[in-house]
Amino acid sequence: MKIRNRGVKVGRLSPGTKNCITDVEGVKVGHVTLDFPLDETDYACTGVTAILPHGGNLFRNKVTAASYVLNGFGKTTGLVQINELGVIESPIMLTNTFGVPAVTQGTLEHMLEQNPEIGDTTGTINVVVGECNDSHLNSIRKFPVRPEHALEAIHNASTDVASEGAVGAGKGMVCFGYKGGIGSSSRVVIHKKSKKEYKVGCLVLSNFGKKEEFQFAKYCVSGQNEDGLNETSDGSIMIVLATDAPLSDRQLLRVAKRCGIGLGRTGSHYSHGSGDIVIAFSTSHRITHVHDEEFENRQFLREDHPIMNELFTAAAEATEEAILNSLSQAVTTKGRGGNVVYQYPFES
Repeated sequence: MKIRNRGVKVGRLSPGTKNCITDVEGVKVGHVTLDFPLDETDYACTGVTAILPHGGNLFRNKVTAASYVLNGFGKTTGLVQINELGVIESPIMLTNTFGVPAVTQGTLEHMLEQNPEIGDTTGTINVVVGECNDSHLNSIRKFPVRPEHALEAIHNASTDVASEGAVGAGKGMVCFGYKGGIGSSSRVVIHKKSKKEYKVGCLVLSNFGKKEEFQFAKYCVSGQNEDGLNETSDGSIMIVLATDAPLSDRQLLRVAKRCGIGLGRTGSHYSHGSGDIVIAFSTSHRITHVHDEEFENRQFLREDHPIMNELFTAAAEATEEAILNSLSQAVTTKGRGGNVVYQYPFES
């Protein structure tokens, strides 16, 4: 159940029709969830999530992008080139910490199959993978995630409302001592004069925070109970932000920074051991890989236009609500060694 269905309203801006990152036209999300015993004590409680900025060939038609590191205790791939060139040319993949190499390989295999020229008649490709540590529930040392799971998540991607909670990369994640994982939300920003609408969508992989840090009273939901985990968990969060607003990579970086506001509103203070990372992209421009032109022309929003402040607000609100949805949509999950993480007690 989405947090709004529990009577919790976040912010002043309206969500999109799906209240999901897929409200940004063309964006697709796919999951693969691994949930099975490996032996008497070890358990696969993990998965892979794929976010595709559009349904076409991402290498040949890249999108403008930026990334922002709130706290850098993370093991992502691809961020250096995103920030150097300002584009994304692969699906954005999410998984567990030790699954990054396998997911990178699977995603690379997918892109090489789509583009025989990569590494031959043209350059290499920058694959983007983010992670959180799900080792409380998942036998992370057994490497249950394989390259084929990345391929499957990409093939499963659709523009439908994305599944949330304990699914895909979120299967084994813990948020504020309760079951976290995948959450998503969106906002609609309307230009007052032209009535033109821009969408901002957010998808999070939530795996952070101690039980007592969650601002439950602010959301008028139930308080914590004895079922929540008490041990300190620095954790992490991956935040993927999409928009159809015509922004440059530098402007996207500015918008991405505002996701940290939404994260902080829920109770996070970006712990020492937390990898809190934002990856943002705009679907408004396609940057072709092959071109002969010396110059290119693109239109961007004016920096000082009031719509920019609305986009900042949308990023903060969508992030906050996506995190709440990851808690609200998750279910009690049992993993390795009999460990159990309970869903947040919204109804108690």
